[in-house]
Amino acid sequence: MKAALVRSLEEIDVVEMPVPAIGPGELLVEMKAVGLCGSDLAPWYVAAKVPAVLGHEPAGVVTEVGKGVTAFRPGDRVFVHHHAACGRCRFCEAGEPVMCPAWKPNRLHPGGLADFFRAEAATVATDTLLIPDGLSFEDGALAEPVACALKAVDRGAVKPGDFVAVIGLGSSGVLLGLLAREAGAARLIGSDPDPARRASAKRLGFDRLLDPSEGLASVAREESAGWGADAVFVLPYAASAFETAVEAAAPAGRVVLYSPVPPDTRWSLAPHTAYLRDLSLRFSYSCGAAELKRAMALIASGVVRADRIVTHRVPLAEAPEAFRLARARGDVLKVMVTNGSRGR
Repeated sequence: MKAALVRSLEEIDVVEMPVPAIGPGELLVEMKAVGLCGSDLAPWYVAAKVPAVLGHEPAGVVTEVGKGVTAFRPGDRVFVHHHAACGRCRFCEAGEPVMCPAWKPNRLHPGGLADFFRAEAATVATDTLLIPDGLSFEDGALAEPVACALKAVDRGAVKPGDFVAVIGLGSSGVLLGLLAREAGAARLIGSDPDPARRASAKRLGFDRLLDPSEGLASVAREESAGWGADAVFVLPYAASAFETAVEAAAPAGRVVLYSPVPPDTRWSLAPHTAYLRDLSLRFSYSCGAAELKRAMALIASGVVRADRIVTHRVPLAEAPEAFRLARARGDVLKVMVTNGSRGR
């Protein structure tokens, strides 16, 4: 089978690998669509994993089921999460499955960017979802990024009538905006230096878009009778983005840090004002099975669909071009790698 082997972001080769053999409780899935995530494009993040077959947002068709599998059969269209929690430890019982010690050791083999991948038994048991009739494989592949954004919106405690700001308007930033609106946000503004990304956010329902040089904090107060944003979502890991988010937040506001951050990154915080304004600073990392199920339901209801988010589709045989496009920014919002007729 073919697979995209990443040795660095500048060296990606489509190579031949053996089709994985499955064991009891496992699935073999033929990949039909897999999204490229922002983490797949971050040099520091990728450097810690390579050489590797990346791709953790896959959807496809079950081709083989292991002994004991009863929930799935060959021919089923599925989304498969790349990790799964045990459901029993102190973190799972507290509703924090991504902190479960069993979560990260579970993975896809060799990865989603391959003709076929093996899903481990733990993932099959809790984190594999049937794609509802009427949805494309591309829609199904959005389950993981939508679930991650859904968790972040929960952590931002967005409620009806809230004023919400998003810093960074790639596909994840746009998803955060769409889900904040679904949660009841009355006013939605976004900040990004790229005019093409601002245009995409406008098309997808943001109320006001601005370049960072226009000053998000002052605009947030202008848009909210002087208070600021009830929830601010931060995607860039530049210190200036964090500082802007704190400044833009309303009293008792919530600042949610969404993206993975390089290990040597340091931010400064003047706690005096943040303390007196009673701000909440939250991090939101990945998602669990509960968010995945809610995400698939939202996709099925039409809140999010691939035809609104996916701007570029590239066949697996041209995977290096998919990575190049995804790093290009501009009018490239979400890149989907497909294996078949456009992930349909």
